[in-house]
Amino acid sequence: MINTETILVTGGAGFIGANFIHFALKNRPNWQIVNLDLLTYAGNLISLATLPVEHRSRHTFVHGDIRNTDLLARLFQQHAFAGVIHFAAESHVDRSIRGPQVFVDTNVGGTCTLLQASLDAWQERGRPADFRFHHVSTDEVYGSLGLTGAFTEQSPYDPSSPYSASKAASDHFVRAYGRTYDLPFVITNCSNNFGPYQFPEKLIPLMICNILAEKPLPVYGNGENIRDWLYVLDHCSALLRVFEKGTAGQTYNIGGGTEQSNIDIVRQLCKIMDKKLGRTAGASESLIAFVTDRPGHDFRYAIDAAKIKEELDWQPQYSFAEALRNTVDWYLANMAWVDSVRSGTYRQWLELNYDKR
Repeated sequence: MINTETILVTGGAGFIGANFIHFALKNRPNWQIVNLDLLTYAGNLISLATLPVEHRSRHTFVHGDIRNTDLLARLFQQHAFAGVIHFAAESHVDRSIRGPQVFVDTNVGGTCTLLQASLDAWQERGRPADFRFHHVSTDEVYGSLGLTGAFTEQSPYDPSSPYSASKAASDHFVRAYGRTYDLPFVITNCSNNFGPYQFPEKLIPLMICNILAEKPLPVYGNGENIRDWLYVLDHCSALLRVFEKGTAGQTYNIGGGTEQSNIDIVRQLCKIMDKKLGRTAGASESLIAFVTDRPGHDFRYAIDAAKIKEELDWQPQYSFAEALRNTVDWYLANMAWVDSVRSGTYRQWLELNYDKR
C-alpha cells in the first residue's frame, strides 16, 4: 500500500507556489496537497486550472488567510500534515515601498500565526521528528553586494527595503520557533525566479508583454543592477529536495548560478521576441526607456549554492538561455492567462511606478 502524505502549502496560487504544486503532484504520486491562499492580486486559481485531471483529486484549495487562527486550527485538526511549505507572502519591493504595513502584517504576522498553529499541532501529535516547516525566503534579506562575492548561509542580514526587512524578520521567527520550541524547520533563500505564471509586474514578464504590445520598456536607472537568475522549475526541484532531505534547523541557499544585469536581460528578450514575432532586428530595443531608479535599489545579488549542491546533490537542470526561451514561449502561448490576471489594480500600479519617472 502506498503511504500517503498530506502537505499544507500556503500561497499555492502565486507564482512559485503554483509551479511547485504542479511539480510536486507530478513527481510525488503519494502526496495530497492542501493549498491555502488568500488570492490577493498576485494569486490566481487559473494558474492551477491546468493541473492534469489525474492530479486534481490530490489537490484541495482553501480560500483563506494565514493570519486566521481559527481557520488554521481547523485545518490542522482535519489533516495530519506531514509538513508545511510556506510560500504565502507579499513579495514585490516596489509595492513594499509604497505601502509597507501589509508586508509586516502578512510576512511577519502571518508567518508567526502559521508557526504557532504548526507548533500546536506538532506538539499534540507527539512531536514527530519527520515533520518539517519549510519557510521559503529570498536572497534579498542579505542586502546588496559589490562587484565580487556571493551570499552564503552565513552572510549577515542587511535588508534594504520594507519587503526584504519583512522577510528577514520572518526568517528570524522561524529560527526562533526552532530554537525555543524545537519545531523542526528548514529555510531556503533563493535568487530571482522567472518562468511560467509569474505576475506581469516582474521584470521578465513585464518586458515580454510590453514588447508584444510595442509599449515602452521601463528600465530602472541605467539597468546595470545585477541579479542571479533561477528558473522556477529548478527552484521547485530544489525545494522538494530540501523539504525531504534537508537537515532540520538548517538554511539552504538556492541559486541558478547565472548573473545578468537588468539591461542585458531586456536586450536578450528583445532579440528573442523580434525573431519570434518576425520583426526587424533591433525593433524592440528601440522601446527601451530608462526611468528614475527606485529608492534603496540593491546593486547586485549573487548566491553561493555550494551547500545544497554538496549536501543534497542538487544542480540546476536548465541553462539560462534555454529557460528564457521557454519562458517567452509560455507567455506567448498563454496571453489569455496574462489578460486574466491583469486588473485595474495592476494598471494603477504600472502608472504609479513607471509613469513620469
